Parts: sequence; structure tokens; C-alpha cells
Amino acid sequence: MIGERTIDALVALTLESPDADLEAAFVPNAGMVGCSLRHRGEELLGQRGGLARYVAERSTMGIPLLHPWANRLGSRRFEVLGREVNLDLAEPPPSADPNGLPIHGLLSAARGWQVTRSAASDDGGTIAARFDFAAHEGLLRAFPFPHEIGLEATLTGSTLRISTSVAATGDAAVPVAFGFHPYFQLPGEDRAEWEVELPVTERLLLDERMLPTGERAPTSVASAPLGSRTFDDAYTSPPAGERFVVAGGGRRIEVDFESGYPIAQIYAPADDGVIAIEPMTAPANALVTGDGLAIAEPDSPYSAAFSVRVDA
Repeated sequence: MIGERTIDALVALTLESPDADLEAAFVPNAGMVGCSLRHRGEELLGQRGGLARYVAERSTMGIPLLHPWANRLGSRRFEVLGREVNLDLAEPPPSADPNGLPIHGLLSAARGWQVTRSAASDDGGTIAARFDFAAHEGLLRAFPFPHEIGLEATLTGSTLRISTSVAATGDAAVPVAFGFHPYFQLPGEDRAEWEVELPVTERLLLDERMLPTGERAPTSVASAPLGSRTFDDAYTSPPAGERFVVAGGGRRIEVDFESGYPIAQIYAPADDGVIAIEPMTAPANALVTGDGLAIAEPDSPYSAAFSVRVDA
């Protein structure tokens, strides 16, 4: 089923699966952010100040798209694929982390998304939208790579799948380093009791600014209650078929990096009742270093997909 509801004075398009008692909501006029995922009427996405704050301050919440880079960059001005990127020219300017590094890309809460398709099904439905990056002068002068972003959200029973593509619209290849920042919570269950499964085997070493050093190391994370553990760590993604899990309070959330996401960032701070399981198309700072950078050639769009399954 497809519908709409108003959240913080913005129209959210909804996908609903009655049999699974699951509803997902996306807001075209706020960066196509996935602002809500409700199971049995309870919110599973961290709101972190809500949609209104996301629009006003571009502080992340829900399931935001981070483009043209995920997480942080080590420089505001650099060359990539033979073209200069100058983030000081961006309008609006990117947000900054506590070290002053540009963070979370340029499309937080961006207007300009066009819904291209909506189709209902018996157990859910699909919403597709596109964003023409080259049509926004304040974006293109900072990141001079004409391209179009496509996003498709499909709810089928108990599974929400989000597929994303980057297609060059000019004669130049486009560097690809986008990601998502899904924040999950388990209502009614203390954070310390959340059972987490992070099936990772390799960690990216980070410097004091939280940027990858280029080195990697074997690792493992115990499948156990979250307890007092905190995370702000980068990993190579697990093999196909392995899923990240957060469970508790009679619910189980499984996150599957289906394709196109070789890097995973896990974020679980001590002072916020959320855990973010972040699919990334490239390591943080890949636009600057070129390390692991993906590319969309003019005749070959880059596509990636991840899914979230919710079970009672």
C-alpha cells in the first residue's frame, strides 16, 4: 500500500505492509530521507531531534543519504579524476565534524528530488525518485561532475530494500563515495540489552581525525548484548549473505548489504540510544585519497542496494 502523511509540516510518502505490520516513510522535499520505519506502530529509526531539525540544521536522523561522500573528508579542496573539488564553493556548505572536517556530503535535506514512480502491491509497494545534481549550480560548482542519482525504496512484506544509482549525465566519469546512515533503535528495550551481531573480520585503521590510514587489521566483534560497548569504527563488509543484527524486546532487525557496499561503518555512542549500521560505497576520505574509490563511467551507472528486515 502507498499513502502519505504529514511529519513536521512536510509530506512523507509511505509504504505499508499490512501483513507484516510495517510502514516506511520517505520525504522527497528533505533529501528523500527515510524518516520513519514503524513496526506495530512503534518507531525503529532513531529520530535524533526529528525531521524539522534535520531540515533546519542538517543533523542526521532516520535513514539519510550521504552524497557525494559518506562520513568525513580530510580536505575541503582537492583533485579527483582530473577535476578540482572545492567545497568552499558549495551552496549550501557542508556540515563540519568537531575537527572542522566536511562531513555527510552535500545533499542533507536537499530539495529537488522528483518522484518518478509509485506502485502499490498486496504486501507493500515501491517509490522511486531522481535528483539531477547538475541542475543545482551551488552543488555543481563545488563538485563538478554532472550526474543523476536514482533512489528506489521497496517494501515487500517484512523487508525494506533501498537501491541507489549514480549515472553520469556528461562526458566525464563520476567518482562514487556515497553511503547511508541508518540509525536503529529498539523501543521499550534498554540499550545495554540489545543483542548485536556484527559479522566483520577486517577493520580499517583510523587516525586521530577518524580518517582511514590505509592500513587494515583482522578483527572480530563478539555477538552479545551491546552493554556499555561503543562503536565509531570502519570495517570491510561481511561476505554476501551475512547480515548485521540488532535484536531485543521481541524484535529482530537484520541489515543486508546486498551489493555495491564494500565498507561498513558502525556507530553506537554512549550518549544516544541508537546504533547506526552504515553501508558505504567507499572508505571515508576516498574522494581525497582515491583509496577504494568507486567510479560511474558515462556509459555504466554505479548501483548499490541494501535491505532491512524486521521480524517479531
